Amino acid sequence: MRGVRFTRFGGPEVLEVVDLPDPHPGPGQVRIVVRAAGVNPSDWKKRGGLMDEQLPQTLGHEAAGVVDELGEGVADVALGDRVFGFSAEGAAQAELAVLAHYAPIPPSLGFPAAAALPAAVETATRALDQLGVGSGSTLLVNGASGSVGSAAVQLAVACGARVIGTAGSANQDYLWSLGAEPVAHGEGVVERVRALAPDGVDVALDVAGNGVLPELIGLAGGAEHVVTLADVGGAREHGVRFSSGDAGRAVHALAGIGRLVESGRFSLRVARTFPLTEVAQAHRAGENGHVRGKLVLLVG
Repeated sequence: MRGVRFTRFGGPEVLEVVDLPDPHPGPGQVRIVVRAAGVNPSDWKKRGGLMDEQLPQTLGHEAAGVVDELGEGVADVALGDRVFGFSAEGAAQAELAVLAHYAPIPPSLGFPAAAALPAAVETATRALDQLGVGSGSTLLVNGASGSVGSAAVQLAVACGARVIGTAGSANQDYLWSLGAEPVAHGEGVVERVRALAPDGVDVALDVAGNGVLPELIGLAGGAEHVVTLADVGGAREHGVRFSSGDAGRAVHALAGIGRLVESGRFSLRVARTFPLTEVAQAHRAGENGHVRGKLVLLVG
């Protein structure tokens, strides 16, 4: 099969699409013919040598496609089914991929939209679970308009929470459409949030990592009520929980997201798609920081 690989660390130019051995599923896993694979910031962090030291490396944590091989004990899907999920080995940007966790693609979604779901949905669900967000909670999401932030907004709204979201002026209407109360980020954000919630918020989620953890702690009434997904150093300095998959992933979210999608209560924007052979261009687009929505590679 053809898949993305790099044999040295560096910029997008180190990425290659090469022949790789066909993978096969283990017990409880499925193999798919990949139709679309998500691109995430972790991809360029890996490519730059910031996450894993070994070489060579493949890329891709999430994909959507058609089941073409079943692992031992798999009885919940059949050959030919459309599924999306997480790669077992971080090698989803390829013609074939083994999924360790998967769910049926919602009927209304195509492969690109389905491939955009797993990482954002899992990350947002994990953070909301850690914060204990539920009906009646008031949640502040810092950086609410990106893929993970907008997923967190919609999941929190769906469970009955009140959500206040920070974003730039161009995304205020988008946040309204998701059910959040938008406020502009930047200087004066605390005052703008308190204008909506004079007593502060119950919990706060930092997706942007833009150095506002002290402000979030003040608004939420303590570091124990704040989770960050993006500020490792700030979390250490201020005693805030940094959420990562190392402590357990919320893979249960995959099974439930289809119901919300089909009810019209959840969607993620696909900003751009690229052929697999243009994976370097996808990295460049993501790293420039001006993409609104998910980047997805099209395979086959």
